[in-house]
Amino acid sequence: MGKVDPKVDEAIQTLNMKDGPTRRRLLQGTGLVSATAAASALIAACSSATSTAKAAKDTAGNFPTTPKWKFTFVNHVTDNSFFTPTQYGFADAAALLGIPTPAWQGATSTQPTVPTMLTSLNAAIAANSPGIATTVVDATAFVSPIDKALTAGIPVVTYNANGSTANPTNGLAYVGQDLFASGQEVGKRIAAAMPHGGTACGIIAQPGSLNIQPRLDGANAAILAAGKGLKILHTAGFDSGASQSQETTSIPEFIQANGPKLAGVFAVDGGSTALLGPALAKYNLTSKVASGGFDLEPATLAAVKAGQLGFTIDQSPYLQGFLPTLYMYLFKLSGGLVSPPATDTGLKFVTKSNVAPYTSPSSRFEGSTTAEKLLSRTGPISV
Repeated sequence: MGKVDPKVDEAIQTLNMKDGPTRRRLLQGTGLVSATAAASALIAACSSATSTAKAAKDTAGNFPTTPKWKFTFVNHVTDNSFFTPTQYGFADAAALLGIPTPAWQGATSTQPTVPTMLTSLNAAIAANSPGIATTVVDATAFVSPIDKALTAGIPVVTYNANGSTANPTNGLAYVGQDLFASGQEVGKRIAAAMPHGGTACGIIAQPGSLNIQPRLDGANAAILAAGKGLKILHTAGFDSGASQSQETTSIPEFIQANGPKLAGVFAVDGGSTALLGPALAKYNLTSKVASGGFDLEPATLAAVKAGQLGFTIDQSPYLQGFLPTLYMYLFKLSGGLVSPPATDTGLKFVTKSNVAPYTSPSSRFEGSTTAEKLLSRTGPISV
């Protein structure tokens, strides 16, 4: 075999050519202008394809070049594990859109909730944030700052909590669960599991807080409407305490003292729900009391899987981060023509029969891992 033209050899190595017609034709044409030209063309085509693929990989969608809008999320309990998937949601949406990850601001579990949130909200407005997403856990405190932001041309989307059912807040749209309606569904399910009547009671971490109070109100209303002589032990619910350390002590004590006279018990916040199942099991009440709650804390899912807790509810906290980011981006991109739609992120009952996908494999969408991976799903889909 004669000497291989350097350009031909480069093409074979660059394209990792295996033995085949194209490779043989190039080698057979060694030294010829046509072979060199063909090799050069192949290399150029490869480089172009690589650049195109890289551009496609680095670009999400066919959006025009936009400013790097860094949105702001304000939250009432930034250190609560419930909002871990919310943070993954807005980070993923930002990466998809090619913008910075939104700022995560607001109160922690050890700070005064509303004043700290308002400080963060007003700071974002003063800094002319391109868009703000906030929870609204007070019926009146957020009206003025949201109006101020909208007047300044800053789009505001609310998520997770949206003021009271009778008087929702003044943001462009709400992304989250219908809290009163979800409470009603909990009440109906608890009542249905109390065929012989009896007394039920709700557990609430922060009475009056508008991210959970509407759930308690809805549940109580549904239980009383079910008839069968059903009663509520405490209309205001049992106050389990705002901190995890308080809940860890108060909930077992409440179940020990009141469990034997209850036919149904439910929690309306994630922290209380996570402790309810183990408390019922500790005092041998699992099979005697209808039970349920909210959210997808690992301890809650473990209790549902073990049969200690009758059910919990998935409200998709991931979407509560992802969708506000997408909506604010489209609002900015369209000059306000694409207005954010109100979006109910769901009310899905998780029971022992369908809890498996929530516990294995671990999922970024539920906050149990940071890994970004494609999850496959087989079998029937429950709704």
